[in-house]
Amino acid sequence: MESLVIAASEFYEINSGDTAWVLASAALVLLMTPGLAFFYGGMVRGKNVLNMLMMNFITIGIVSVVWVLAEFSLAFGGSSGIIGDLHYAGLSNTAANLPLNSGIDWLTIPPLAFVAFQLMFAVITPALFTGSIADRMKFGPFVTLIAVWSLLVYAPIAHWVWAPSGWIFKQGAFDFAGGTVVHANAGAAGLALALVLGKRKGWPKEPMRPHNLPLVLLGAGLLWFGWFGFNAGSALTAGGLASVAFITTNTATASAMIGWVITEKFRDGHPTTLGAASGAVAGLVAITPACAYVSPVGAIILGLLAGSICCLATGLKFRFGYDDALDVVGVHLVGGVLGALLIGLLATTAFNSLSVDALFYGGGFSQLGKQFIAVAGSVIYSFVATYIIARVISLIFGGLRVSEDVEVEGLDINLHAESGYELGGIGGGSVRAAAPAARASEEVPA
Repeated sequence: MESLVIAASEFYEINSGDTAWVLASAALVLLMTPGLAFFYGGMVRGKNVLNMLMMNFITIGIVSVVWVLAEFSLAFGGSSGIIGDLHYAGLSNTAANLPLNSGIDWLTIPPLAFVAFQLMFAVITPALFTGSIADRMKFGPFVTLIAVWSLLVYAPIAHWVWAPSGWIFKQGAFDFAGGTVVHANAGAAGLALALVLGKRKGWPKEPMRPHNLPLVLLGAGLLWFGWFGFNAGSALTAGGLASVAFITTNTATASAMIGWVITEKFRDGHPTTLGAASGAVAGLVAITPACAYVSPVGAIILGLLAGSICCLATGLKFRFGYDDALDVVGVHLVGGVLGALLIGLLATTAFNSLSVDALFYGGGFSQLGKQFIAVAGSVIYSFVATYIIARVISLIFGGLRVSEDVEVEGLDINLHAESGYELGGIGGGSVRAAAPAARASEEVPA
């Protein structure tokens, strides 16, 4: 969002078109979390699908409350380069149509519209790392983790990168819509959590195939759709900058899907629907920080690189032995880092005058160095802080992981008293709902 100083308005004035666009974009970004739930839900085994959906949906509830109470203020308040203050706690001092008291004085939308839009980024970021912990985490510790992580990890990194007083913002690194704040951050956290939790029972020897690929494709489609709000909405204005972000987002996503499928064909001999969906998501991730800074041709190059590199990166977990169940590291950490760094190579002022001409356009290594510092600082902090938080929560709850019996039988039936599918005599739906019906059948005379 660095380039948004394009609107450094001499007069702060609400623009109804900008406001409508940002509010609509916020709704699109919210839709991404249910989309992510379907995407991840189809990738897990059938006995754990509801648990995956539940983790994503409950994240919306937890973060929405935490955001209002303190997280927004910590992310965008104050003048410190490290963390905000509590000036906006409870969203106080944000209702009036006045600039936010944090250097964000160029808004042409009501402050609460900005608050609502940023909330959706805060929601989906911890939802992303649920893919790393699939099939094995207790629900109570997970809920606690989301609340603590949002305050101690997401808020500081968002402040560094997007608040005008943040140290990464000040040193000139670009992250238009969240390559470091959202994706690299979530990917690093996912790696830390996978290491703390340990491997799933039977991994990697036992096959743990996706149980519902149509659900995966549905989720990927919803993510693609919602991502236009994610990236183009980050312009916070309905104009040329949003248009650039929109077209580069779609272009990179399409080329990444092609890059992943081609790589998969050469590596495995078959292009797959899972690969197509994963490639599209990898492209969405990688273009996120760069969407306002690269040209459409640059987006094609970025997408092809993201699709092929992220496809290959999913094999790292087998080489190094960490059980990242749904490839959050391979797609979000690698994709987010790649997209942020490629700004230093592919950025151009041809479509955005407040971008830079990066290395491939004669600009030297300066921007690449800034991007590297931003990525390194965000990833290292996220990994270390998440690892410590997870260890502390594990001590409080007597472990993060379900018992072996629960893991084998399935999280849905044990943690939520439900199953995802009604399969005749096998059972399904809600155990509580089924119980009265079962008792009624027992009372029917023979």
